[in-house]
Amino acid sequence: ILTLQGCYDLAAKNASIAGEAGIYHSIWQLKEKNLTSSWLPTLDANASFTYNSDIVEFTDVFSSVPIPGLADAIPSMPNDQYRLTLEINQMLFDGGTVRKTKNLEEAAMKVNLQQTETDLYKIKGQINSVYFSVLLLGRQKEILSNYLEVINNKLISMQSGVKNGVTLRSDLDLMASEKIAIEQQLYEIDLRTASLFEIMADLTGVEIGSEDSLVLPQVVYVSSGDITRPELEVYDLKVDQLEAGIGLLQAGRMPKAFAFATFGYGRPPGNNFFEDSFSPYYMVGAGISWSICDWSKTKNEKQQLILQKQIVKGRKADLAGNLVRSLITKEAEIEGLQAAISRDAELIELRKKISASATSQYENGTITATELLYALNAEKQAAVNLEIHKIDLEMAKVEYMNISGKEIK
Repeated sequence: ILTLQGCYDLAAKNASIAGEAGIYHSIWQLKEKNLTSSWLPTLDANASFTYNSDIVEFTDVFSSVPIPGLADAIPSMPNDQYRLTLEINQMLFDGGTVRKTKNLEEAAMKVNLQQTETDLYKIKGQINSVYFSVLLLGRQKEILSNYLEVINNKLISMQSGVKNGVTLRSDLDLMASEKIAIEQQLYEIDLRTASLFEIMADLTGVEIGSEDSLVLPQVVYVSSGDITRPELEVYDLKVDQLEAGIGLLQAGRMPKAFAFATFGYGRPPGNNFFEDSFSPYYMVGAGISWSICDWSKTKNEKQQLILQKQIVKGRKADLAGNLVRSLITKEAEIEGLQAAISRDAELIELRKKISASATSQYENGTITATELLYALNAEKQAAVNLEIHKIDLEMAKVEYMNISGKEIK
């Protein structure tokens, strides 16, 4: 026994996008780790060799100084220089860039997660179409099977009448042709039902066959203009994402403070150009960087994001308006089906009386078999219309709840 909500749940688990939520969370966690590591010191190793064609010749510089031997006492700078360094940099203040970037990435993750929910929500429409089509075919088959039984009884009665010479052979042939037509309709219903079961099995991942029964939902229908569709929340989250982008732009305009240290080994060591041998050295310091003027680049980028927010809000308003109009249309459809069901019940009672009267008249020879068959067909069609309207009513209620984004109870 399958329920509509059960099929929703199975389809949501079976969908290829069902596992995306976990993937998006994993991606976010990896990005967060990388952003957090921005506060850890960076460690870089470098090695270099340079050869300078021109260097300072201290012999020439101090040759005019009247101190005997001074020029010869100062060694010349080497033309070739070697350096092997280990550089450490530590961010002290980033103006909130890392925090704002985390906010932006988290907002992007929420948009992706909600988009996945939206795509999964759309599967409900596919399930509704197949589920109610199966129910409708099942009710039609049930009514046609009962009608076939009536026709078979008429055939038995007519065959006896033909033998006794009180019934025309043409009447028997007419009723036999009606039987064949009904059997053909039943065969076509079985084929269509089997194909729908295959589609349902593909959507839910569960094998479904004729031995399974689908329950016609009795939806608690509540008319309300409140709409909570997941698509609307996607637009809200996109606005939050753009807000986070604006925050990141503002953080990028803040000054940055950092500290650094360099440990090296080379010749000459550090800035000691008078040392002509390989020696270790180090250098430490701190600094501040601040882009005072970016020629309105940040301002223009911020204005772009503000304009994008206007687009997103406009699209949300359009979608909300379309959904409201869909609810109004669906509500009118529900009211129409409820009225049709009331009329169907009255019509069936009348058609039953007409069929009984037609049967009596045919047996008394006052009407033809064609007229009898017309009365029986009319009764059958009235019963079919009632079942169609009942199923359509429940489907309309389900669609109303789905349009509004509410859970079906």
